Amino acid sequence: MPAIHAPARIGALWQQRMQTMREYEVVRDGNVFGTGLANNIVFSSDYDQAHNQLDTLVDKYRDIRFENVFSGLEIFNQGGACFVQISQQDIRVPAVDTERFRTDILKDLTLVHGIGPRIQHRLMSKGYRTLPDLAEHPKFRSYAHEVLNCLHGGSSAEIMDLIGSRHAKSHPCVLGTAGLHEPEDYVFLDIETLGLFSRPIILFGVGTIENSRLVVHQYLLRDIDEEQSALTATLEHLSGDRTALVTFNGKSFDLPYVSDRLAYYGMGSPGKIPHFDVLHFSRRRWKDQLPSLRLAALETAILGISRADDIPGQMVPEFYETYLRTGNCGPLVPVVEHNKQDIVSLALLFFHLLGESYGCC
Repeated sequence: MPAIHAPARIGALWQQRMQTMREYEVVRDGNVFGTGLANNIVFSSDYDQAHNQLDTLVDKYRDIRFENVFSGLEIFNQGGACFVQISQQDIRVPAVDTERFRTDILKDLTLVHGIGPRIQHRLMSKGYRTLPDLAEHPKFRSYAHEVLNCLHGGSSAEIMDLIGSRHAKSHPCVLGTAGLHEPEDYVFLDIETLGLFSRPIILFGVGTIENSRLVVHQYLLRDIDEEQSALTATLEHLSGDRTALVTFNGKSFDLPYVSDRLAYYGMGSPGKIPHFDVLHFSRRRWKDQLPSLRLAALETAILGISRADDIPGQMVPEFYETYLRTGNCGPLVPVVEHNKQDIVSLALLFFHLLGESYGCC
């Protein structure tokens, strides 16, 4: 299957746009003020190393065909054709103590409208220790019944919304609703784009759990015009009845970006599905312990993973532009590997946090 190369003028256009609209700043190493900016800084040593790596890749993969570098297949759908590469690895999924989660929820009287910590303390001193107890209270019983109906009959998304309306979105019980799903329900999503807003998505990484293995589908654009097909394929992963989306900073970036590109093509959008943004839970857990909460920093500090020959995510557009302009697929190699490791680390970090909060002993 030969690679589909865009005309040189298209590559030149993207190169010009990214040179004049570069969306990150290069800062000197050790700049502690820059480390808190998650998406728009690149340290000077990483920048220089990435450009040296780009030159090396172009030279190494010169005249090597796309299909000799990437093992995958071409798929066809309503959006056209696109390329997908599939990989998998073993992963430990923690058993979730759903009974402990339900007990914690039923003891949280503050889920009822009008009850804060002080009133909860007073109610508990009078014998109203659980929400079922509160269902007999003359003032709060109607509100308590509403909460109980949601907890017993609502979807996980509705339960998440209920908890999130009374607590922070990063509350452990919000994460605990993940235990209402089977591991096969989780969809781990990470995208690589040509910029921070309204530019094509050039790589969709989607991870799912199958037979205790993490299976990663990577929909890689061989040309910009394959984006609609890759979007269609990605949307299929999010269309299940019990799908639960897991991202890292996806509430602010990935999901709005995907929705924007879907709207660009006049396509539908994912329905209301529970969304676990691991960045939010990571902030709550480690904000006072770690200097950086970027995914790459967390995977090293928490998971003990150290990447080799990785490129900064902010520089993906330059690597992809080089591929478009030259037809040399070498610059795509670290982009694909970067995206795959993001999916793997996202899944590992999510299960680590879930296991800490509600894992069975």
